[in-house]
Amino acid sequence: MKVKVISILEDNYMYLVIEEQSKQAIAVDPAVPHRLLEIVKREGLSLIAVLTTHYHWDHARGNEALVKEVPGLKVYGADDRIKGLTDKVTDSQELKFNSINVRCLFTPCHTSGDMCYYIWEDECTDAPAVFTGDTLFIGGCGRFFEGTAEQMHYNLTKVLASLPQETKVFCGHENTIKNLKFAMLVEPENEKVKEMLSWARARDDDDKPTVPSTLKEEFDYNPFLRLSEKVVQKFTGKTDPVEVMRVLRKEKDKFQKPKDRLPPQAMLALQWGLLMSSKDHLSSALKEND
Repeated sequence: MKVKVISILEDNYMYLVIEEQSKQAIAVDPAVPHRLLEIVKREGLSLIAVLTTHYHWDHARGNEALVKEVPGLKVYGADDRIKGLTDKVTDSQELKFNSINVRCLFTPCHTSGDMCYYIWEDECTDAPAVFTGDTLFIGGCGRFFEGTAEQMHYNLTKVLASLPQETKVFCGHENTIKNLKFAMLVEPENEKVKEMLSWARARDDDDKPTVPSTLKEEFDYNPFLRLSEKVVQKFTGKTDPVEVMRVLRKEKDKFQKPKDRLPPQAMLALQWGLLMSSKDHLSSALKEND
């Protein structure tokens, strides 16, 4: 099993999970369909399924076009708001694509229909992977647009934390540096945070992605997975893990407001060469995801 990381829009990732023997591929959050199909064609792959983590435009935008272009394509997701959805999945449901196995992990909070996908290959010693969309980021977690601190606490510390520690984490956005800057504010003496931030900056300088991390690594530097650490509790002024999560998220929301930038819709239009004379003609920007 090979995972191809594809950078799109301003900071999104879409992925191709490839069974190398059969050349069959599963796409995760393919928001730029023409680019995905170019890669599929160039590498001689057969696209058989789409896994959608949530309905937001910058993750599900490509589904309808792909269904039209690829006969028999299955689009999986947990939310009826997902465009192009053909097969609705539920928590703990397992899918099988030849030697590739997918377990659906329901993680509502960022949206009420968020689903993470845990993937492994039969008789393979390589580490499994989890595709977390906007639930778990490298060094951070997603905003609670349609959920609560209780839900995110459960998603991170019960659902995702139950996976093998060597599991590779493939998230939906490249916002690692911003997340780790916040982690430094929370735990200024955490050497793992310092090392990871330095590494992430070097990757950024080389225009390389920081995905994947591993779950084990996330527990070393991600404050949203370190709720019982005394330093993190001191930062929030709370000791109950859910309350620590709640305060962390509020503080992260206020931390380093993003600079003005084009909305994701405009970024896609630029890639298609269809940007109109004024971005005001485009639909309004999505909220910040991280």
